[in-house]
Amino acid sequence: MIGGMAQCVFCDIVRGDAPASFVYRDQLVPAFSDTSPVAPGHTLVIPNAHAALLRDVDPEARDHVFHWALKVAEAIRRSRLRADGINLFVAEGEAAGQEVFHSHLHVLPRFPGDGFVVDAQAWREPQPSREALNQHGAAIRAALEP
Repeated sequence: MIGGMAQCVFCDIVRGDAPASFVYRDQLVPAFSDTSPVAPGHTLVIPNAHAALLRDVDPEARDHVFHWALKVAEAIRRSRLRADGINLFVAEGEAAGQEVFHSHLHVLPRFPGDGFVVDAQAWREPQPSREALNQHGAAIRAALEP
């Protein structure tokens, strides 16, 4: 059990109790192939210590996760695998599609027709009014202030 989590497949992988195809591993993070890849090369980078959300990950480990995600993305681009683009994707919480509640960052090789859909059109229509955008910004700004 790591961090109070009895049944966490990623904790099992960190401990060596579950198999993984490691791309990289050190004292803070492993990077390994996703078992349900969007495309060949789809890699997960996780902190070793269990934390469900990024905000709960130790800052040094969180920085290391992103550092290695960028290194893995570059390695994918240089590899023989197809990657016309790369998405870095984090799902935080069930409503966002998080299925394994151990924080993780997906490094997704992308190419036309790969089957993974990010609907950019849904982000554009309908466009909110400037007043609504100002209200959203003010709510976030207020939450940022001490």
